[in-house]
Amino acid sequence: MTKKKKVFTGLVIGVVLLSLVSYFLVISPVMNIIKRTQLIISSAQQIKADFSKNDLSLLKHRLEKFFQEYQNLKEAAQSIYWASFIPYVSDLKHGIEAGDYVIMAATEAINAVEPYADLIGFKKGGASFIKKSAEERLQTAILTLDKLTEKIDKIAINIDKAREKVNKINNEKYPEKIFNFEIRKSIKNARETFDGLASLFVDAQPLLKNLAEIFGSKEEKTYLVLYQNDKERRATGGFLTFYAVFKIKDGRISIVKSDDIYALDASISSHSKAPREIATYHKNVPFFYIRDSNLSPDFYQSVKIFESLYQRSNQKIKYDGIIAIDSKVLVDMLTIFGDTYAEGINFSSRIDRRCDCPQVLYTLFDIVGRPVGYIKENRKGILGSLMFALVEKALKSSPSQYWGPFISNLIENLQQKHILVYFVDEEIQKAVEQVNFAGRIKDFDEDYLHINNVNFAGAKSNLFVREIIELRLEGNKRNLIITYRNPYPHSDCNLERGGLCLNATLRNWLRVYVPKGSKLINFRGSLRKVNVYEDLGKTVFEGYLEVPTQGKAIVNVTYELPSAISQKALMIQKQPGVIEQRWIINLNGQKIFDDYLKTDQVLKIN
Repeated sequence: MTKKKKVFTGLVIGVVLLSLVSYFLVISPVMNIIKRTQLIISSAQQIKADFSKNDLSLLKHRLEKFFQEYQNLKEAAQSIYWASFIPYVSDLKHGIEAGDYVIMAATEAINAVEPYADLIGFKKGGASFIKKSAEERLQTAILTLDKLTEKIDKIAINIDKAREKVNKINNEKYPEKIFNFEIRKSIKNARETFDGLASLFVDAQPLLKNLAEIFGSKEEKTYLVLYQNDKERRATGGFLTFYAVFKIKDGRISIVKSDDIYALDASISSHSKAPREIATYHKNVPFFYIRDSNLSPDFYQSVKIFESLYQRSNQKIKYDGIIAIDSKVLVDMLTIFGDTYAEGINFSSRIDRRCDCPQVLYTLFDIVGRPVGYIKENRKGILGSLMFALVEKALKSSPSQYWGPFISNLIENLQQKHILVYFVDEEIQKAVEQVNFAGRIKDFDEDYLHINNVNFAGAKSNLFVREIIELRLEGNKRNLIITYRNPYPHSDCNLERGGLCLNATLRNWLRVYVPKGSKLINFRGSLRKVNVYEDLGKTVFEGYLEVPTQGKAIVNVTYELPSAISQKALMIQKQPGVIEQRWIINLNGQKIFDDYLKTDQVLKIN
């Protein structure tokens, strides 16, 4: 054999051997992993479908099958762990290990729920849930919550370990796109979504452990409900319109009182002089009323102001907590439970063309705000009647059909600050603050921004005004541009003619909360003197503007951050009650965020 033939033969043998090694060590294992992954995805989709059937036995059986298929995926993946020095392989390992912990958490959760499946609307072995009234099911569920809390720690530990594994995956080392599929962004979004859900569950442990006590498992609890009309925006969400008192013991709810907030103000014999904020920005309000007490963007601080006035009322009661809700909660409940009657009037979540808003809002505004030639009994108290009609409907509804969407929506509204809670008990208050359900202005060591708008005597114009907030980051300089637009015509605000004054010029008191020590360079667009001061551990830039109907107003604020502050992250805290507020954030001319702000956000700045 010639030398050339020997070289050629050696090359062929080398290629064959390399191909064989590649096939058995790489190609075959990867193909097997892909096959197993597809089976896992199909099985996960089946679990989702089975969950909607509310059959716990079926779900448990499906999870066992999923677990076995996951073990097969683990075995297939282990065959390429020898290449863990390659980042993609190490990420696969982290992901599969995270999945192990999630499965253990899911198994613990199902085992914890199984003894009480009937109470929450699940079937066991195909049998329908127990034939008790909804109130009795709720009562029994509350009484068993204490027994479930011992499982929470185990579930939280597994979720936290899964989060640690997922956080080791670095999306930056992946290509931005393969063909038309966005790789890097998809991995980043998945990581952030899981991290957010895991953080919420782990942080919620103290709250979950106190749920039974909150619902009166140990002793009767009394709660004050405050309705905030977000269409007349105030610092913590909206104008305080009505209040109600209810008691709860072992899950049994009883309504004590529901009334107009003006009736509560009338129960105070003498009112003190209006504070600076009201005297400066409100219209013809010389005194300090309970209905205007939510002045601070921090709900806890506003509650303390509320309490200082409430203690002077001859209608005051001792309560264990305050729950503040806004119109979105009302609309969402009507969407879930359907049209509801209160005091002979039908309320619906369908859009009413007279205001391009849900029918329930127009109807309530019409009842409350339109002048008539007779005395309207329980004018704003009808809000309380409607809320309690909805609560009664929720309790009487089928748990398997409605409670899932209702509880999911409840959590969403807590996260988006359409529901704010305050508890007298310091331990429980600390627990709700930890999951960001308490409407607190947070401490943050890096860049920070909170924009707070207050409508003082500007009708219900926040129903019509839309805001676009643009923030430009350049070094330690910040340029904030807020554009307010009201495309709708002015309402008939002539009370003598019986007009319904919904849309009018928005009279807006504006406060911009930024890191303490920031320096104001320029503030354009304010119709009154701009004030700079410190509040809640932040520097505040305060101004005032008006937004005409079928018009717009623009505020332009330029400021400089303190030189010592880190700029690796930016926290934006959403104002409670705000539903649609578009934010655009540019870093050195490059857009890094463009979306409607629904919850507080922490953006990492590269």
